[in-house]
Amino acid sequence: MAIQNFLFASLLIFSSIESNHGATEVSLFSNLENSLEVTAKPMKDGVVLEAGKDMVRITWMLKSTAKVDGDAAFRTVEVKLCYAPISQVDRPWRKTHNEISKDKSCLHKIVSKPYDKIPQSLNWTIERDISTGTYFVRAYGIGVNGQEVAYGQSTDAEKTTNLFGVEGISGRHTSLDVASICFSVFSFGSLLVFLVKEKRKVKLQQRK
Repeated sequence: MAIQNFLFASLLIFSSIESNHGATEVSLFSNLENSLEVTAKPMKDGVVLEAGKDMVRITWMLKSTAKVDGDAAFRTVEVKLCYAPISQVDRPWRKTHNEISKDKSCLHKIVSKPYDKIPQSLNWTIERDISTGTYFVRAYGIGVNGQEVAYGQSTDAEKTTNLFGVEGISGRHTSLDVASICFSVFSFGSLLVFLVKEKRKVKLQQRK
């Protein structure tokens, strides 16, 4: 009987630990304070940016009206590229999920670095694997426990302002590039063969 009670008590303790552990791992977007000021300015105004070529200038800082415990609340800042609503049409998996670990709208991490009290900025070249779509930038403030404690984004709450478009490198473009290269090689080879044959004809005529 004593062994059964011990096993039952151990099971309860283990379940409690697992439950608490799971709770600490979950970070809800709706619980975060909008305490970071973030801007993302395309280097080309009014022009769709090209993946793998164009840059975006990103800045972030703590808002003067922040409700969190000031600079001491942050250990690191993680900046991500996020899909805007126009890129979510017929793609429900791109919509923001309240549980950050399950959110698929901000899959592209731009940078993760220690938090600094002064405003930070960087010029980020859009990566080649970014797909065609409309985007904004979001930054998360990470606390000492490794969990998100605050955020800021370069658009409004409805994700309708300060968006920028990206023209990605699709598989179709890649196929066209390969076909173009093959055609160029074939054309060059054909021209080379033609020149060699003509040179031989000239030599034969000279011998006669």
